Amino acid sequence: MGAARVRKVVIVGGGTAGWMAAAVLSHQFRDLLEITLVESEQIGTIGVGESTIPPIRRLHQLLQIDEREFMQATSASFKLSISFEDWLRPGRQFFHPFGYTGIGTWACEFHQFWLAAQSRGVQAPLADFCMEAVASRERRFLIGGQQDASAGAWSTRIAPVSAPPGRAALTYAYHLDAGLYARFLRRFAEGHGLRRIEGRVGEVVLHPESGWVQSLLLDDGRRIDGDLFIDCSGFRGLLIEQALQTGYEDWTHWLPCDRAVALQTRLEGPAVPYTRAIAHEAGWRWQIPLQHRIGNGWVYSSRHMSDDEARRRLLREASGTPIRDPVVVPFTTGRRRLAWNRNVVAMGLSSGFVEPLESTSIHMVASAAVRLVQMFPMEGIVPEMVARYNAISCHEMEDVRDFIILHYHATARDEGLWRECREMAIPDSLVERIALFRERAYVWQDEDDLFRTDSWLHVMLGQGIVPRQFHPLALALPEAEMRRLFETVRNPIRAAVQAMPSHSEFVRQYCPADASIWAPLESRGLPAGSGVAPGCTTAGKH
Repeated sequence: MGAARVRKVVIVGGGTAGWMAAAVLSHQFRDLLEITLVESEQIGTIGVGESTIPPIRRLHQLLQIDEREFMQATSASFKLSISFEDWLRPGRQFFHPFGYTGIGTWACEFHQFWLAAQSRGVQAPLADFCMEAVASRERRFLIGGQQDASAGAWSTRIAPVSAPPGRAALTYAYHLDAGLYARFLRRFAEGHGLRRIEGRVGEVVLHPESGWVQSLLLDDGRRIDGDLFIDCSGFRGLLIEQALQTGYEDWTHWLPCDRAVALQTRLEGPAVPYTRAIAHEAGWRWQIPLQHRIGNGWVYSSRHMSDDEARRRLLREASGTPIRDPVVVPFTTGRRRLAWNRNVVAMGLSSGFVEPLESTSIHMVASAAVRLVQMFPMEGIVPEMVARYNAISCHEMEDVRDFIILHYHATARDEGLWRECREMAIPDSLVERIALFRERAYVWQDEDDLFRTDSWLHVMLGQGIVPRQFHPLALALPEAEMRRLFETVRNPIRAAVQAMPSHSEFVRQYCPADASIWAPLESRGLPAGSGVAPGCTTAGKH
C-alpha cells in the first residue's frame, strides 16, 4: 500500500495546527493534490499558542502573507524577547532576546571576550550588546535597518569574520490571537482551493490487511477517503493514537508541570514587545500582550498546587479586567513515539506537547508542515523517508525538551517543585551542554537545532551557570582595545534604540487592528484564543 500515489490529503481537526497545515499544503500543492479539512464547530478548540518565535516570519514569506494584513487580522503585536522573572531566585530577571549578541570571530564568540573583560574588572551587562534586549528593556520597536557597529575596535589578529550583529533590522516574532490566526489561515487555505467539511469523525476505517487509515466515517454517515491523513485532533490523537496506537513517550519526570489555567484580560496599558514568564512556587505564569487584550496563564504541577488555588492566584495576579472565566487545561508533556506512522502524520498537540515556556508550539506545527512538503510522498510512501521524517521530528522535540528542562533544573529556588527539579537526573544531552558551558563557556548549535548559541548563552547565564574558564584568545585583546570594542558595539545599539518609537506607538501607526475583528466573539462569550498551545480539539490527555 505504501507504493500507491498520494493525491488525496485529509486533515483531521482545525485550530491553529490544522489550518496552518492546510495553508502550507494548499499553497504548495494547490494544483497537484485534493486537500480536505474535516472539523466540527461542536468540538471547541483550546485555540491557544499566542506567542511565537522568529521562524514564523520565514513561513509567512514562503506563503507570501502580507505582514500588515496578518497583524491587523490577528490583533498582533511584536515580540523581541522573553522576560524571565524569578526563575533563578525571586527578584532576579533576565531577557532571552531573539537577536545576536556582540561581534563574534571565527575562533571564539563575543561572550568569551565579555567573560575575559569581567575578569579584568570591566563590568557591563551582556544584554547591553544585543539590540533586541536593549529595545525590550526600553519598550521600543522599529522595522528597518539600524546603524552598523564598526569593526574598527578589533586587532588584525582576531578580526571578525562577519558583519557585527548590531547592524541590521531587529529580529522579531509576534504575539497573536490564535483563534483569529486560525480564521486568517482558513481564509488563506480556502482561497488556495482547500475544501472544508463540517462534521464529527465517528469512526476511523483501517485497511484490513495493511492497517493503514483508509477513510473516515462522519457521524452523519458521510465517508471521507484519503491517501495521506494529517492528525490535528489535539491531545487525544484521534488517528495517530486512538486508531493506530502509536504510543506516547512521557516526559513528566523531567517536566512535572501538568496543568495550565488560561485567562484573557483587557489591555489597560501599552503593549510591551516581549512575553513575560514569571516563576512561582509551583511553576510559572505567562503574560502575552496583544493589541486589544492580554493572554494570561498559570502553569503548575498538580502535585504542588490544586486547580482551585491556581485559578485564585491567576485571577489575583493577572493584570486587567477578565474577559471571561479562566479555563483549566490538563496536559502531559512528551511526544508520540512516531510523528509519522503508516499513512498518518501527526501535527500540533497530537504529535506531542512541550509546555509553552519558549513559545515553540506554533513553530513546531510550521516546522512539521514544511518538513512534510520537503519530503512529500507524491509517488508513494516509502519507509526510508518516513524514518528520516521521524528522526528529524524526534531530534527537534528533544532539543526543545532539553532547553525547557534547563530553565527548571538550573535554579537556586528551594520550594518543593524547584528543589526536585534542581536535584533530578537530566538527559545526557543536556548534561553535556551544561558541563561544557560551565567548564569552558562553550555553546553550540547543531544543524537541526532550533535554538541558537545566543539563546543557550542568555538562558544559562540568566539561570546562574557561570563558566569557570573562557577561551584563551579572549585575553589576546589588550584591555584598552577590549574597552573600545565594547563601546563600539554598545554605543550604536543604544543610539539606534533611543531613536526608535515606542512599541505601542509603532503598532498604532503600522498595523492597528479594528475592534470589529474580536468584539463579536467577546460579545457572544466565544474564545478568540486564550494562550497554551495550538490546534487542540479537546482538553483531555493523550
